[in-house]
Parts: sequence; structure tokens; C-alpha cells
Amino acid sequence: MQESGFYRFGQIIGGKFNQAKWVWASFTGSEADAIQAEYTVGRNLATILYEEIPDEMDLNTQKSLHEISNKLTAAVHNKLHRFEVTTIAEGYPTAFALPGGFIFVDQSFLALCDQDEIAFVVAHEMAHVIKRHAINRLLGQTALSVASLATTGKGWLIAWVKKVGLQGLERAYTCEQEFEADVLGSGLMKAAGFDPNGAIRLLRRLREFNQTSNQTSGSPYLSTHPTIEKRIARLRLEAL
Repeated sequence: MQESGFYRFGQIIGGKFNQAKWVWASFTGSEADAIQAEYTVGRNLATILYEEIPDEMDLNTQKSLHEISNKLTAAVHNKLHRFEVTTIAEGYPTAFALPGGFIFVDQSFLALCDQDEIAFVVAHEMAHVIKRHAINRLLGQTALSVASLATTGKGWLIAWVKKVGLQGLERAYTCEQEFEADVLGSGLMKAAGFDPNGAIRLLRRLREFNQTSNQTSGSPYLSTHPTIEKRIARLRLEAL
């Protein structure tokens, strides 16, 4: 059976994806133009998600998350990037990033983890945006509608988001992209004044959560990521 949505993104290679990246680069022009175009895409997607996700935001939780994300944003070298981090209430530890810096973190993460661990969750998702992993997996979805991604219209995106759902947004990066996001995220943590060892604590905590959770499939946040052991080894080798 042919896979669809984000489940295919990490596996797409060859002509169609390369064509999409080329068209996108031609369409966006300079780096500043590309970052702005990605922001427009992410804003359109985020607007749809805001309508789909139940409005159960805890203001204290959101404030705490903003304080963490603001410190991390200040540490990002390229000031053209901007980030908007929002809590959701799915009931299990999960997080994902949209192109342009729109990041969603489940409230249960903040209840489960300490500040440094949360900083790694946010920094890891920021890294997916900075490394252009978020826009590249979207470009892999269609090479024929690249130009329409950066327009103000979002009609076709609505049906697509409803099709893939939140779990589709939580998955789909390649192992190498996850490793890159871990290393860059750890560097952002350190630059922002957080303890980069919080990355390893977070990964171990999620492994324990999956082992003890009543959910038969565990947390989808780890379901398509590299193994915890490999991620910790890579962090120790390249970042800590």
C-alpha cells in the first residue's frame, strides 16, 4: 500500500523532491525571502491548527514556555528567524514544528520535565526549522504546488492537515535530521544558558515514560525517531 502524508516525507528522494527544492529556491530568492516565505507557509498551517486544536491553554504553562522559548530565540544566530511556541493539550508528551518557526508543545511535557529538559524539546524543534527540515518535508509532499505554498490562500492545506492529523505532524523526519536537530538544539540550549545535559535527561525520561505508559504504542514523539541509545551517543560525541 502506498504511504501518504508526512509518513512519506523522510523517505522521499530523487527527481520530484529535488525539483521541488529547486523550484522553491528559485521562487524565494534570497535567504531573507526564503525565511519569509517559510513563515507564510507556517502561518497558514498554524491558523488551521489553531482552529482544529481544542482551546484548553493553561496561561501559567504558556507563560513558562514563552520564557524558555524567548531565551532560546535570543541565542539563534540568524535574527531573521522568529518563533512562536504554543501549548496544546493532547494528553501525552509530544511536540512538532511547522515551517517558519511555529512550534507546538503538549502541556504534559511541562508537567513531566524540568526547565532544561523543556528547553531541549523547544530547541530541538527550532533546529528543525533552522535546518529547513520542516519546509523540506512539506516540499516533498508536492512538487506541483510549490508556488502556491507561499500565497495567502490555504484552501488545499485544510483538507491535507485534516487528513494527516496531529500524529502526522509529529513524525516523518529522517534519522539524520533528528540527529542534526539534537546537536543544534543542544548548542542552542548551552548558548541560552540552559544545561545541555538536559537533552540526555529528557531522552531518558521519555524512554521511561514509554516503558511505563498505559498507552500501548507509547508516545508518538519517539515512534519514528532514532533509538534513544543512538541519540544519546551522538549527543555525547558531537555536542556535550
